[in-house]
Amino acid sequence: MLKKVLKISAIVIVVFVAALFAIPFLFKDQIKAKIVEAINESVDAKVSFTDADLSLFKNFPNATVGIEKLVIINKAPFEGDTLVSLGQLNLKMSVKELFKGKDEPLSIQGISSTNGLINIIFNKDGVGNFDIALKDKKEETKDEASKPLALKIQNYKIENFTFRYIDQGSKIRMVIDSLNHEGTGDFTNSKLDLTTKSSAKVSLDMDKMNYMKNVKLTLDAVLGIDLEKSKYTFKENKALINQLPLEFDGFIQMAEKAQIYDLKFKTPTSSFTNFLGLIPSAYASSLEGVKTTGDFTVNGFAKGELTDTTVPKFNIEIASNNSSFQYPNLPKSVQNIVIDTKIINETGILNDTYVNLDKLSFRIDQDVFNAKANIKNITVNPIVDAALKGTINLANLSKAYPIKMDKPLAGILKADVTTNFDMASVEKSEYQNIKNAGTMSLSGFKYTDENNKSMNISTALVEFNPSKINLKQFDATTGKSDISINGVLENFYGFMFKKQELKGNFNMSSKQLAVDDFMTSGEPATAKTEAKPADAMKIPAFLNCTLNAKATTVLYDNLKLQDVAGRLIIKDEKATLENFKTNIFGGSIGLNGAVSTKEKVPTFDMNLGFNQVDIAQTFTQLDMMKKIAPIAGIINGKLNSTIKLNGNLDAKELTPDLKSISGDLLGQLLSTTVNAKNSTVLNSLTSNVKFLDLNKLNLNDLKMALTFENGKVNVKPFDIKYQDIKATIGGTHGFDQTMNYTIKFDVPAKYLGTEANNLIAKLSPADAAKLDNIPINASLTGNFSNPKISTDMKTAVSNLTTQLVNQQKEKLTQKGTSALTDLINKNTKAKDTTQAAKTEKEQKTQEVTKKASDLLNGLFKKKNP
Repeated sequence: MLKKVLKISAIVIVVFVAALFAIPFLFKDQIKAKIVEAINESVDAKVSFTDADLSLFKNFPNATVGIEKLVIINKAPFEGDTLVSLGQLNLKMSVKELFKGKDEPLSIQGISSTNGLINIIFNKDGVGNFDIALKDKKEETKDEASKPLALKIQNYKIENFTFRYIDQGSKIRMVIDSLNHEGTGDFTNSKLDLTTKSSAKVSLDMDKMNYMKNVKLTLDAVLGIDLEKSKYTFKENKALINQLPLEFDGFIQMAEKAQIYDLKFKTPTSSFTNFLGLIPSAYASSLEGVKTTGDFTVNGFAKGELTDTTVPKFNIEIASNNSSFQYPNLPKSVQNIVIDTKIINETGILNDTYVNLDKLSFRIDQDVFNAKANIKNITVNPIVDAALKGTINLANLSKAYPIKMDKPLAGILKADVTTNFDMASVEKSEYQNIKNAGTMSLSGFKYTDENNKSMNISTALVEFNPSKINLKQFDATTGKSDISINGVLENFYGFMFKKQELKGNFNMSSKQLAVDDFMTSGEPATAKTEAKPADAMKIPAFLNCTLNAKATTVLYDNLKLQDVAGRLIIKDEKATLENFKTNIFGGSIGLNGAVSTKEKVPTFDMNLGFNQVDIAQTFTQLDMMKKIAPIAGIINGKLNSTIKLNGNLDAKELTPDLKSISGDLLGQLLSTTVNAKNSTVLNSLTSNVKFLDLNKLNLNDLKMALTFENGKVNVKPFDIKYQDIKATIGGTHGFDQTMNYTIKFDVPAKYLGTEANNLIAKLSPADAAKLDNIPINASLTGNFSNPKISTDMKTAVSNLTTQLVNQQKEKLTQKGTSALTDLINKNTKAKDTTQAAKTEKEQKTQEVTKKASDLLNGLFKKKNP
């Protein structure tokens, strides 16, 4: 009996487990269909998800419905914008909920989601993108009496969410990133206590001004929730802003057209350690062992209604008086710290908010630094009144605060600056309304980066005026370079606060400028870190400045440029170089050109002028010239040339894309000779054309024209003279070094080898001088390192032989004709015999005719007299 019971039990368990596995597959299609149906009947948006599944094991005995990659895309007027994107959404419910009818509400016990994005946007008309409910559903909701919630949530959780809030009308952008939040409570009751844990990073921009950037927030709180009144009351709670602790008291209540706030907050302690905890985590250090004196407090309240036109009245006070701190193992302390700041709104109108930084002061050793600022009229036309005065020894910063730097700073910063301006005047460049005055200087500054590159600024002096900032002096050295700059910077505040163009006009001089000193190198990939793809290089769109530069020596790659001068204009993502001149390669180079990164594919356009430059150096040390004319590197002499180039650039390196380059080159060679030993092509050519001695070739005053396009260089045919030989050269080669050239020689017969000379030796000097030059064609293919040379030399020798035979035939024909004439004339004179001898005369005439015929036949049958 027991065996039967055990056997039946085992069978039941197996069937039950099998059912748990089978049910999800049986109901999968129904679940998908039900989700799609519910979505289509509810929202006016494009909704998609990759899969929906059912599990009976994750939360047994409850069921879990999982939806993967749920995305909601807005329709007009936010066409294409993502409203919601969820990597994973899980709903926990009782198994019996799966068998409910269509009209029965589902009772959900728990919700969790990961890797989500919620994107809330208000356009300039105040319309929000979250209003996606179908119109008929809205009307039904208004008509129907409110029903009790079908939700019976006990817990919910979201992980790694991003929340974006963008108000295009008021120019507010808030991003809550790395958001993790969970709550536990019984939502079946109208009143409940919800235990929550939250953490996030917050960034806030208002009207292009950044107020918070990745500020870390955490909040562990018990919220008293009254669902009937939509009221949320703070009970037990602890919040951290970075490491600054805060406690809240009061409530937030949702009304029909407003949110009602009655909140108070404060720091639970008054130690100055609270201030150090406010420093962003990227710059903060451990607070363990820090000695502090004095206090630091944050107190405030917010009371009133948040509506379309009002905000709650609030007052935030941040204060510290005569405080100090010193980190363990650091030799210096920061003393006499005074902070007196208030952020106040007394009317409930947002524009009436004002910020008073009445005093910020501190001392390190004997150096005292003071600052104050007041900002009001913040939403309509912010008005700023600020002042800085004091001295900071930069070397003391790392001795008083554990700054994360590989090498310590050095230098003395002095400031005595006041400013008063309103944003409207900045935006309209109404400098008469801007009041700037004072100076700021930096001396003895030294900074060394992680690559051991150092920057030393001996003197930097800035003078502030209402309309501009004068850089009176800037003298610095780095690596092998020294630079001295002065000039004027305009529209500085427009750039800082309104993202307008930064305008400037500067002069720079240098005794030696090494370009490598100002280049940065990417971090090499290691076994632990993969190399990230480099970003495309862009000329900043905000720059609108001119730089007049002079340098005695510029070191670039393996080049040494002397007496460099020119003007660089940067505007509209384009860098234009005007009247650039330098002495190099024994001559000079002039350049005008531009580089633009405005489009997706950067472009360049330039005109080059070479004057008396050494040919061999130019065409071996400049990579571009090496591609254009690789064979020119073996020519000794000077070059005058003009080159026009344009094409595309590699977006990451800003180096020319050779296949895209087009342009032309006109050049004249001066006092030139050829060093053929260093050229594989010319060595192969002289091996195939024996009469050619390139060491005796004179290219002086030779003019050439080249064009290039689609990665190919076309050399227009040109003539050169070599002793009594004429050669015409033309063809093409690619930047990949492949070539296809022809050389047409016009060669005297004496150069055609032994066979030809043996034939010529049989001629008289006068006959030899009458011979025509013989054309010889040479073809150069393959590439410059492995050329293929072919000639028609045999055909040329054959042509010479034919010419000699024809010449001799002509000569013999002329001789035979002369002999025949003499013979006929002689016979005509013997005509004084009598008529009686007529028979004898006819006989003699026949003999003469026969002899003449034999003579002519003999002449034309002989081949080599």
